[in-house]
Amino acid sequence: MTPDPMLKICGITRMTDALHAVREGATAIGFVFWPESPRCVDPSIARDIADALPQSVLTVGVFVNESVERIRETMRTTGIRMVQLHGDEPPSYVDEIEGPVLRSVTLDTVGEATRAWPSDTTLLLDAADTVRRGGTGAVVDWSRAAKVARERRVVLAGGLTPHNIDEAITRVRPVGVDVSSGVESSPGVKDFDKVALFLANARSAFARG
Repeated sequence: MTPDPMLKICGITRMTDALHAVREGATAIGFVFWPESPRCVDPSIARDIADALPQSVLTVGVFVNESVERIRETMRTTGIRMVQLHGDEPPSYVDEIEGPVLRSVTLDTVGEATRAWPSDTTLLLDAADTVRRGGTGAVVDWSRAAKVARERRVVLAGGLTPHNIDEAITRVRPVGVDVSSGVESSPGVKDFDKVALFLANARSAFARG
């Protein structure tokens, strides 16, 4: 049986946004712990939100060039169950972090990452931006992304919106999708209508595929 796709709403900073996303079908909620992000959330807030979510919902923490010790501490404090690495972390982090890892890559770095990172590490394919590290709204080249998705487990990110998610899933065939800025009214504040439409369209596309 094919596992259910990851439908991840990232950059969550408010309880109400997280609960709404889950009601609409999100299977994963992402918290950004990078201080330079406009969506950075305090671990205590992330913990309260994570505690209120069903166990079936995967909680993901986004880190950029953070030490393993700090990541472990944040995992213990918040109860997040997956780590998303968005910086220049080495593959050795996989063995040092207790829990699954989602490795952010771009089309320019995916070749090297595929060789260096363990085959069971899921890759988050995002648009290239060494400053903002995601959440830019820039779209990935879906034709090239589809080739990667045929070789590795890929969660697609980068410029996804309620209006292009159907085509993105149909063309790339990832194991999941990740959206942040595409369903926001402002950084860290989700638009309920956009979230609901995004998730409905994503579920429909995955069901067909």
